[in-house]
Amino acid sequence: MITWVALVVVVLMLASAVAVLLLRSFVAAVAASSVVGLGLTVLFVLMRAPDVAMTEAAVGAGLSGVILALALRRLGLWHIEAAAEDRDRA
Repeated sequence: MITWVALVVVVLMLASAVAVLLLRSFVAAVAASSVVGLGLTVLFVLMRAPDVAMTEAAVGAGLSGVILALALRRLGLWHIEAAAEDRDRA
């Protein structure tokens, strides 16, 4: 059972890592990179390393996602394309 869960998590992490490279929206890429961190957290929980899992959740998914999002905002790249297209149509 645990092997199947780990396999699904690894496939999800690989898909998210590829999505980070292929997505055109920077906001979506930041979200996908956070999914990779959360997947790694789940793998650490499955390996019975809760202290490492909590650290990875805080740093890998939480802190790095916030720092990347703040960097996007600071650089002026925090625009979501769908919202921009809706404004252009109006």
